[in-house]
Amino acid sequence: MIRLTSVISHRLGRGPLATSAAARRLASLSELACLVADGAATTRSTLMNATGLSRAAIAQRVDLLIERGVLVEAGPAAVERGRPPFTLDLASDQVLVAGVDLGATHGRLALTTLGGRVLAESARELDINEGPERILGLVREDLARLCAEAGRGTEALRAIGIGVPGPVESVTGTVVRPPIMQGWDGHRVPAFFEDGFAAAAVLVDNDVNMMAFGEYVHRRESEHLLYIKVGTGIGCGIVSGGVPHRGASGAAGDIGHIRLPGHDEAPCHCGNTGCVEAVASGSALAAALRAEGLEAHHAGDVVRLVSEGHPVARRQVRLAGQRLGEVLASLVSFHNPDTIVIGGVLAQLHEDLLADIRGVIYRRALPLATRSLKIETSVLGEHAGVVGSARLAARHLLSPSGIGAFIDR
Repeated sequence: MIRLTSVISHRLGRGPLATSAAARRLASLSELACLVADGAATTRSTLMNATGLSRAAIAQRVDLLIERGVLVEAGPAAVERGRPPFTLDLASDQVLVAGVDLGATHGRLALTTLGGRVLAESARELDINEGPERILGLVREDLARLCAEAGRGTEALRAIGIGVPGPVESVTGTVVRPPIMQGWDGHRVPAFFEDGFAAAAVLVDNDVNMMAFGEYVHRRESEHLLYIKVGTGIGCGIVSGGVPHRGASGAAGDIGHIRLPGHDEAPCHCGNTGCVEAVASGSALAAALRAEGLEAHHAGDVVRLVSEGHPVARRQVRLAGQRLGEVLASLVSFHNPDTIVIGGVLAQLHEDLLADIRGVIYRRALPLATRSLKIETSVLGEHAGVVGSARLAARHLLSPSGIGAFIDR
């Protein structure tokens, strides 16, 4: 389910949305749709109790949401006596959303209902450095094919979430000075889909933010989550109260370039030395293992060598866990998350990596900040990005602006 009610209620009465009766009405419609999506209120009477709106106001708004294809009456609720009320649910089969996860060497897509049921999915190898025209062209072809596989036209696709391995100005969907995406700087991704997917809103974000959101919606007990991707590089996604935190310029969570004292000899591709990415990422570990005479060219080789029991590889991974733990201990004291999720290729090592990360965090961070802290590996694995992208797209459709598009349609 999509936990959005706290986000919507947080925004009610603030900013431009609260300046007109029409905007307040859209916010109210969004709140009702989100309550149903969350499972917090699924009948007209429980919506009345949750919102304080009158019976007539609830009836009018629910009927409009049903008419516009946002909600459906799913059937009678179970009651001990009396006439059972009809339960409400998302009109999942009428609206499709898509999640796209683009990495340096892979592309994953999933076509889902508004409620999150996967209808079709695909994966392919690619090289992100082939540029936006080539890569986004492949995405557009795959989306059209997935719609056809699901027996639907592309006009049923109403929102597309896309995660890319670089900084993004999320308001416009523009890629900004990406370190590994040659030819993408300044490219506005949504514009590429205006031909053929005009009915779909396109939301673009950094891939780690999408992964963090995917983990968040699958962990109902977490409210403040840090997702740490440890792969070729190191990045962090932050979600608090259902809202991804991007910062002023979309650079929030770029922890890979936090400096570690005592590692001035380690050059980083950013131009500085001693960055945690330069000493604890998958590429850094592969380089260290090559120096030890082992065959290791990327993060996947590190995982393979540890799985085969090579003591040198296991020692390097433990050192990486300690170094990463030093950075995360500071983040725990600063941000006070309730959950840290370790994802990326190296998360496959589970306890080999987690043991030292946990040890340093619990030793270095403030006791109050670690009292209820959970440190775990990803439950979604390689699917975290595509799940998060699809759920963020669905969230947009249930937001006031997304509901407004339904009403206009």
